[in-house]
Amino acid sequence: MTYQPDYPHKINSRYNILKHISPKALVKGTLLTSSMLAISGCATSSLLESNDHIITTKQTLSEDQVIAFGRPAQALPKTPNATMVIVGEKNSYVLTQGGTEMISLLSNLTQKNIHVDNDMSFYVPNNDGYFQGEMKLSYAKLKDEFGRSDYQFFLQNNAREYTSASDQRIGAQRFCFNVPVKGAIYPQVSNLSLIQSNYRALTRPYTVSFYTQTQQKNTNRHGANSAQKLVLLPFALAFDVVTFPLQLLDN
Repeated sequence: MTYQPDYPHKINSRYNILKHISPKALVKGTLLTSSMLAISGCATSSLLESNDHIITTKQTLSEDQVIAFGRPAQALPKTPNATMVIVGEKNSYVLTQGGTEMISLLSNLTQKNIHVDNDMSFYVPNNDGYFQGEMKLSYAKLKDEFGRSDYQFFLQNNAREYTSASDQRIGAQRFCFNVPVKGAIYPQVSNLSLIQSNYRALTRPYTVSFYTQTQQKNTNRHGANSAQKLVLLPFALAFDVVTFPLQLLDN
């Protein structure tokens, strides 16, 4: 018995089916398929165009040199919670949250063992005179100089041990404090000249900076962001400050 493939039969069957379809129906089918492809292509194009990447840009608004830390000499209008002031050459930066914790740290820790993080950078979300961020301090001395009361103070103030390899080599122990703060930006203090005359020049520069963030689509048009300046509170007035009895930054 000889086997014969059925390929010619299948081809003839498909030909017979197509033969019974009118040319007009074939044209309509072709047009419908083309339209569907075109619509699909438009949808894909729209999706790609609407899916632009959003770029977040950090923009520095101002930088200032720190002169001292202090307290307002009198109650500040509309800022009843003002407890501590970072005195700058350009402006005054009043802490309305976190200032009490900072004063506690500065008052209870030995000055010569305190290190202030040099990167005091604060976020100004709306550039409306209000800022937020963290104050960072570290405190280190020889391990055998710590007492029970020291460790109790660290526990109460959420300190974290941050002893480095170099600290260990000399038998020292280090703790760090991160204090969340919020504040308001005021003009330069009225008694700045008096403060500068009473304080020696700092052993190293300490800078406080303020930044905001902007968002924009990543398009082919690369336009430069317009420069912004740090905005003070609309009701802010200059005031006197009473400095702490210790020269915190001069160590």
